[in-house]
Amino acid sequence: MLSTLSSNVILSKARAMYGHRLVRKDYQTLLGCHSVNEIAAYLKQTPRYREILVGINERDCHRGQLEMLLKKKLFFDFASLCRYELSSGEHFAEYLIERSEIEQLMHGLMLMTAGKSSEYLFSLPSFLEQHTHVNLRALAQMKNYDDFLAAVEHTPYYKLLQPFAPPAGKQPDLSLIENALYTYLYERVYDIIKKHVHGEAKKELQELFNSYMDLNNYVRIFRLKKFYKASPDQIRSLLLPFGSINPRFLNEMVMAKDPGDVISIMMGTPRGKQLSSIEYTFIDELPVRVKHKQCRHFIRFSTHPSVVMLAYIFLTEIEIANITNVIEGIRYQISTEETKKLLIYNKKASA
Repeated sequence: MLSTLSSNVILSKARAMYGHRLVRKDYQTLLGCHSVNEIAAYLKQTPRYREILVGINERDCHRGQLEMLLKKKLFFDFASLCRYELSSGEHFAEYLIERSEIEQLMHGLMLMTAGKSSEYLFSLPSFLEQHTHVNLRALAQMKNYDDFLAAVEHTPYYKLLQPFAPPAGKQPDLSLIENALYTYLYERVYDIIKKHVHGEAKKELQELFNSYMDLNNYVRIFRLKKFYKASPDQIRSLLLPFGSINPRFLNEMVMAKDPGDVISIMMGTPRGKQLSSIEYTFIDELPVRVKHKQCRHFIRFSTHPSVVMLAYIFLTEIEIANITNVIEGIRYQISTEETKKLLIYNKKASA
């Protein structure tokens, strides 16, 4: 009885929260804004973001402050849903925290290698500090990789990251570090699905993550060949060891002579054939555009709380990324039409 009640609550709650999403007219208004202050003022009036923005003075709001509040909303939304998902909510909450940690570690590392560690303080997510053992404030004081390891000393990342310590005077290889961190993260996700999700819900979540992994690897192979002329061995070292593409096809893409051949091989796979209905401007968008389509389907039709919960979170992430892209478009004076191409939402629906 309790399980049925909690399932009904999370399904209703997630769908009600999704009902407040930004729609076409909201994006049209945001694309017409000329400053972060105008964006903040508009979002503050929407049911979706009114509560998280209620305390800000939109006339003095800066980009970093607004983006941090949007991420805080995502974090709190997930926490509120997890309270009702008794079977796997706690485990997926851990996944969200670990993913947030990895995002912060990579951001801190990139700033460190650029000699700008102190800038990390401007984007430090204070709401995450009480949920993590990573010393986030230490990321703003890093001078070298030893400092980086010290910041993660009391976490599972310490042993994982030790082997990537660079020789004296050299910079760490960010690509290999990122790949190791996300391999660890998705191993955890698949383990959660295997141990704590069952039946049709398990199949739906496996499809959601497999699809993302397949397309992520496809885009990596394409980009590494087109822009970096990477060797097959280099490419293999940077692929995530997950997904459902037949290893034979994956190897053919890795060994392909040029990016065009990669596309042709991918289109011959079951996953590639699913892409015919996906509109996109840049190939990098494919993993998220497909995720957006799948999650819109799951949040409407799935009867499984864990699936609907994650679908809601992924759709909210995409929405926040859209807002961030609009902000960046204003910052770098990108045309409205070019910015619009980067946004991922249902452009055919007004609600």
